[in-house]
Amino acid sequence: MVETHWNMKPDKAKAMMLAKRQLAEFVCEAVNLEGINFTLPEIQTLLDGITVGGHKVADQQIALNQADTWRKVFELIEKDQFKITLEQICELHRIAARDEALEWGKFRSGGVTISGTDYMPPRAASLPELFEKMADEASRIPDIYDRAIHLFLTMARCQFFYDVNKRMGRFVMNGLLLSCGFPAINLPAKRQLEFNQLMLAFYETGDQRQMNAFLRSCLDGKVIEIMKE
Repeated sequence: MVETHWNMKPDKAKAMMLAKRQLAEFVCEAVNLEGINFTLPEIQTLLDGITVGGHKVADQQIALNQADTWRKVFELIEKDQFKITLEQICELHRIAARDEALEWGKFRSGGVTISGTDYMPPRAASLPELFEKMADEASRIPDIYDRAIHLFLTMARCQFFYDVNKRMGRFVMNGLLLSCGFPAINLPAKRQLEFNQLMLAFYETGDQRQMNAFLRSCLDGKVIEIMKE
């Protein structure tokens, strides 16, 4: 597996160490992108097993679901068991979307829409075939970041689940990166407007180039330098 943009050296132990240290940040940014306003210290407190006052129980559960999914991704990677398969993605969704989505742990059984765009995601009956097509296309992309971003964007555009699609796409993107020894991309909530605008354009056209450049720009420069050492 190659990385052609920054010339980072693949190192799974180092990439995993960095990701585990960023767990609270990953969770905080993810829930903030969903409009759930936790601070980083509050997320750190919550992940230590202490409830945080002033927040809905449901919002706290969403944050805990994110942390639990990250821990499952870490576990799979450490056992060399992380795979892009329908079964494993549904297993992760069962954790990430617990008590939040209409159905969790399986592909949606009906239609959905995406707010802000006229684009209509594919019919539910076509989703298993589209998933296999996505995995096959990704396997033929040589650059690891292009491959990982392709998976995220395709999952977001296909809307395989009733909810938690973009978060699931990020788990798959980052699970692949980490399993190949490269650092995860953490999408900062402060860039939410830019992200939303680019995603709406992507939904309409399917052209991944602008979103690819945006997601690459979210990779922490300090992390890149550490991986190049």
